[in-house]
Amino acid sequence: MIEQVIFILILAAAIWLFSKNVGKIRRNIRMGRPVDRSDNPALRWKTMAKVALGQSKMGKRPVAAILHLFIYVGFVIINIEVLEILIDGVFGSHRVFSRPLGSYYVYLIDAFEFLAVLVLVACVAFLARRNILHLKRFNGVEMKNWPKSDANYILIAEILLMCAFLTMNAAEHRLQSFHTDGTGGFAISGALSSILPGNENALELLERGCWWFHIVGILAFLNYLPYSKHFHILLAFPNTYYSNLNPKGQFSNMASVTNEVKAMLDPSFKPEPAEVARFGAKDVTDLTWKNLMEAYTCTECGRCTSVCPANQTGKLLSPRKIMMDTRDRITEVGLNIDKRGKDHTDDKTLLDNYITREELWACTTCNACVDACPVNINPLEIITEMRRYVVMEESQAPASLNNMFGNVENNGAPWKYSQADRLNWANGA
Repeated sequence: MIEQVIFILILAAAIWLFSKNVGKIRRNIRMGRPVDRSDNPALRWKTMAKVALGQSKMGKRPVAAILHLFIYVGFVIINIEVLEILIDGVFGSHRVFSRPLGSYYVYLIDAFEFLAVLVLVACVAFLARRNILHLKRFNGVEMKNWPKSDANYILIAEILLMCAFLTMNAAEHRLQSFHTDGTGGFAISGALSSILPGNENALELLERGCWWFHIVGILAFLNYLPYSKHFHILLAFPNTYYSNLNPKGQFSNMASVTNEVKAMLDPSFKPEPAEVARFGAKDVTDLTWKNLMEAYTCTECGRCTSVCPANQTGKLLSPRKIMMDTRDRITEVGLNIDKRGKDHTDDKTLLDNYITREELWACTTCNACVDACPVNINPLEIITEMRRYVVMEESQAPASLNNMFGNVENNGAPWKYSQADRLNWANGA
């Protein structure tokens, strides 16, 4: 009973803390401007199933795709074993699924162990890719300190959890030699059981210790997610469901501006009332809630930055940094609300304090980053909204763009020639 009470208290505390932190992230996301992403639900479900569940965009990098698949499938299926541990912890039972499943339980445990080994292999490979091979896309000015450590922490934690799971099963297998009512099985951990002590009490202590380490580790991992880039484990599904279904490169128009243009072209036009908000985005609260959700969904894999032509040619722009800066800023805004109230302003903005203008104007709007993201994140939307603010609110833009704007205004085209001279080329002039 004492173990049950302790387990229930730990479980309740973990769920409460996780819910509290998720609630703060949800509050932060809802600070974004509204945007309607409820159209075409059938296509949205299909997109989520294909991209988030089916991992369809991961295949562009086969090695990473296979290793990620090991971890993805392993953790999804091993959650059945976690469910068994939770039931055992609450009700004081031991391997509660063994009786109803009968002989099938042996095959289930063997499958769990096989997947645990694949997870171990993938985690070791990912650690090597980051810390020994030093793949270029895992580096960059934004991948220092915490972002770099975060990935290593999570991989090491996964290795420890899988080792605890296999050791627990190995101790259970060795203990069966002292009893006649064992479950059998343990194809992989059974081979490891020979290196364990032969004392029954020591084996029971080892089995219980690994059992507690495994489940408490999983609960700790759960509460680590809201502070980590690995929160994409949960947000990848809603993020892909609410994907922008419009063709890449199709930009949104502000209703208030569109109405003004239509009224200028047609004096009889009667615009519908439209909210006049800030043109573009200066801070995170000027972005949409979907932009903010994407910031929390980013796993910092660097695929976007690795295909960015501006970044490849030495420009300051990194689409990954755009998403990381957005997440850091909205988190900072949320912390300020928690500490000082919703009316507090810290005189900081996403523009200039986090993202420089040089980064914004380095973007070629080619959509390579959008196409590369495995969970349909769109850094380009944030870049273009901030550009819109710089141009329409501050009337600031590079000289080349200002020349183009002037030509469009005066000549109706980006070129310096007047409309009367536009067809001179056809006359041989």
